[in-house]
Amino acid sequence: MPGEKLPTGKHAASGSSPELRASHADRDRVVDVLRVAAGDGLLTAEELDERLEVALSARTLGELEPLTADLPPVSAAGAPAGTEVKDLVRIEQAHSGGVRRAGRWVVPRKLELAVTFCDVTLDFTDAVITHDTLRIDVQMVGKTLTLITRPGVEVDTDGLQLGFCRLSNRPSPGAAHTPVVLRVELTGQKTHGRVVVRPPRRTVGQWLLRRPGSAPEAV
Repeated sequence: MPGEKLPTGKHAASGSSPELRASHADRDRVVDVLRVAAGDGLLTAEELDERLEVALSARTLGELEPLTADLPPVSAAGAPAGTEVKDLVRIEQAHSGGVRRAGRWVVPRKLELAVTFCDVTLDFTDAVITHDTLRIDVQMVGKTLTLITRPGVEVDTDGLQLGFCRLSNRPSPGAAHTPVVLRVELTGQKTHGRVVVRPPRRTVGQWLLRRPGSAPEAV
């Protein structure tokens, strides 16, 4: 019916009906919205699991609509309106300035790094995440590959071959109690240099709050 709200947070066109059968694309869009909402802290792990189960088994648009009715539109919670989530992004660079992805960058489904003696930093702190897995195919020589995570983003380095290269993998605080919204799978080969997986660095204010005796005295 006119004005009906769709799973993405937009409104249905005239003639749409909640009794219409839901397609795979309809279910996938709802799943994307739910994962983004969980990553933004709008859903708990239990709520995410419950809604995903309903979304994946939904047969009609009417069953999907309540799952996102209390969530912001996808343009606010996920990728900006009109932004395309790419299936593959390839980065090729050699002996030049570093490569950095930070802020509200849109995470592709697959990333290829063909980099020689250039630092690479992938900061997921404010990244737009609309799917649950990112595979990074690494072909990198020298310098440092840095992945900055946040609760809900986990990195699997088991498929990455290291040659004369050090690995440091430090999970984000609170990661064990946060639903996983993005699993980053590293494959390929990294020779020389380092691979660093870490949470964002603390600000000066955060450090001061952690110092003994810095907390306000009780009155």
